[in-house]
Amino acid sequence: MTDPLHIDVPLWGWVAFNVYVVVLLLVDLLLFNRKAHKIEWREAAWLSAFFVVASLAVNVLIWWQYGSAPGLTFFTAYIVEKSLSVDNLFVIAVLFGYFGVPAKYQHRVLFWGIFGAIVMRAVMILLGVALIERFHWLLYVFGAFLVLTGARMFWQSEEGSDVASNPILRALRRILPVTKGYHGEHFFIRKLGKLWVTPLFLVLVMIELTDVVFAVDSIPAILGVTTDPFLAYSSNILAVTGLRALYFLLAGVIERVRYLHIGLAAVLVFIGVKMLSADWLHSMGREVPEWLSLTIITLCIGGAALVSWIVDRRERSRIQPPPGTPEPRGEHAPDAEPVAAE
Repeated sequence: MTDPLHIDVPLWGWVAFNVYVVVLLLVDLLLFNRKAHKIEWREAAWLSAFFVVASLAVNVLIWWQYGSAPGLTFFTAYIVEKSLSVDNLFVIAVLFGYFGVPAKYQHRVLFWGIFGAIVMRAVMILLGVALIERFHWLLYVFGAFLVLTGARMFWQSEEGSDVASNPILRALRRILPVTKGYHGEHFFIRKLGKLWVTPLFLVLVMIELTDVVFAVDSIPAILGVTTDPFLAYSSNILAVTGLRALYFLLAGVIERVRYLHIGLAAVLVFIGVKMLSADWLHSMGREVPEWLSLTIITLCIGGAALVSWIVDRRERSRIQPPPGTPEPRGEHAPDAEPVAAE
């Protein structure tokens, strides 16, 4: 038995949670972002804090209703999904840059993109839980997959994504009538009696496809933390719900977290090994306590972020001269004009 922790959530609890998620999305769309505008860092910080608090409120409720073990499991799964989402945010930033999406329309694209991601992940998580309950050996497949994915992520190069050569994007441009420019925040327009899609729609499709790719890693990782349907579903959905605010909060510093992929690789390998060894440990009457899993995951992510910050600061200190340093003059000045010969 890999995950003996299962909580009995009644049907009304599932309904109440989904209504809660819908309310959060409506508050974000109709209250915080009623008009299209550029989201600055301060606003993004408040939005991100709002969604984190809303997620932790569910965590506290689970802790109070079912005990500390389910509460800690939810929190661990939530942290794992939040951490894995940062890689997704980097690709979204590349897409926005390639398509030149105006800042005031980026939230609308992310809202509908993440709405679709919530529906897709709900299906994938519940299907994954059902398959594991029926075919227990799939845990070994998922565990081995996570170990291999983590190893590949550890050794991967930091090359940027070539969006222009993406075969799906090229196929969409051949099949769909796409306008040359943006038409406000619209995904579709009618022109000369014909329905056209705007580049904003192409960005939305690419974001959805990107999330499918990342879900292939994150869903097994969540199932490696817990196979309880409600804990896996609720933690993942709430982490994804706050992804928009997290993007605007980290948009300017994502590229500085250069060693994050190493921390994420370590997390995936750890969860994979945990899945592969769970039955063996259980046969010996032992298991990896949830607090230890949370500690290891936090150290992996926090350590990668800390090392990235230290290296970034050192490099910046080398580039920028210390305060009070006189500006270079003459032939050594970087912007010195050449002196014409008399």
